[in-house]
Amino acid sequence: MLIEKMKAFAIAGCVSAVLAVTAGAPSAFAEPDLSGVWLPDIRDQKRQETANMPPWKPDILKQVQHLVAEEKAGRPFLVLSHCLPHGMPSWMLMTHNAFELLRTPGRITLLGEVDGNRMRRIYLDGRKPPEDPDPSLHGTSIGHWEGDTLVVDTTAIMPQAYIAISEAVGIPNNGDMHIVERIHLAEPNVMHDDLEITAPNVLTDTWKTTRIFRRYPDRHYEIAEGECEQEDLMPGKDEHGNDVFLPNPQGAFGTVHTAK
Repeated sequence: MLIEKMKAFAIAGCVSAVLAVTAGAPSAFAEPDLSGVWLPDIRDQKRQETANMPPWKPDILKQVQHLVAEEKAGRPFLVLSHCLPHGMPSWMLMTHNAFELLRTPGRITLLGEVDGNRMRRIYLDGRKPPEDPDPSLHGTSIGHWEGDTLVVDTTAIMPQAYIAISEAVGIPNNGDMHIVERIHLAEPNVMHDDLEITAPNVLTDTWKTTRIFRRYPDRHYEIAEGECEQEDLMPGKDEHGNDVFLPNPQGAFGTVHTAK
């Protein structure tokens, strides 16, 4: 009997120790946990299409008004055509699909759903912006924590990256764009992304806007894989002089031109 009591005491002690260690174990990161699958608040996106318009330059505003009219007439311009990455800031502004946020030492990675090549890295390893950057549609994002807020500075964005307020209304930034985000949890499963977008070639002033994302841990969402056939494109200008991608002229062997 004494031996059985000693065994029971030992087992209870082990369980208590395990529970104590588990309860007191620190998380992998000291900052708020932003990991998981996030869905955009589409209703708030729609509200901001008219409630908080970017401060477009006058000539750009005319283009935007034309795009809005075309959308209402049933002839929408497809901002997300060609299977190109959404680019920044459009990914955070107007995408209707989910993304998964992954936290690993030194970086945060965002993986987008369905819309082609959507992957964004936010570096948290203390690096400086590259002196000779290789521009991309998502740019180079470097972040740091200010308390419970993740501050992200994004530069080196290609001029073809759109500032899009909807899937049918957007304008290429045309170069020299700079984005600052302040990402934080408004509630345990509600994330706010406060964006400040400076694009001197299309905006008269810095545009400040907030986008809302929600996660539903009890639903166990996972992002889905999609397919998209990309065209053969090259940088060019549209009829308004905006930086865009245009179809690449095809030779007898596709885009491989042989010497005559």
